[in-house]
Amino acid sequence: QKTHLKSICLQYQLYLLLNSHFFCLLKNEMRLIIIFLCAYVPKTAAGHCKWTEVLKDLEQIKASKDIDVSLYTANTDEDVKCQEPVIRCFFLETEVILQECRIKNCSKTQDVLNIWKNGNASLENNKLNSTTSAKCKECEEYEEKNFTEFIQSFVKVIQKECK
Repeated sequence: QKTHLKSICLQYQLYLLLNSHFFCLLKNEMRLIIIFLCAYVPKTAAGHCKWTEVLKDLEQIKASKDIDVSLYTANTDEDVKCQEPVIRCFFLETEVILQECRIKNCSKTQDVLNIWKNGNASLENNKLNSTTSAKCKECEEYEEKNFTEFIQSFVKVIQKECK
């Protein structure tokens, strides 16, 4: 807590210094631009991939021994035009895992719920840059695979989207 207070004091002193010396030399418009850049740039650098939280939770559940389901698993090498339906398929199947976890009261239920919530929020708020092609498969057309293979494929697809 002491470190936090020192940080606040240092930030305030820096603000006073900038305000008295540097900002007085600038016109109002330039001040606004500098303030905007200082506030906005760090957020954009940190928010590189909207799937970061999903990847973290996938890592948490991949070694789970109490999740035993067969799931439709999309191919990781699908056409770029089918990327959005592929990702949607993985999140649909995550709902199956969530139901299984609730029934069996498994230890990773919260992590699975987080994946499902974060994924659906990202899909709704930020549409992917792909258009659905008529040749894209429906989720049920993919082969059913065990939980471990499903998670491995899911991670590959999300990592591909983050590049």
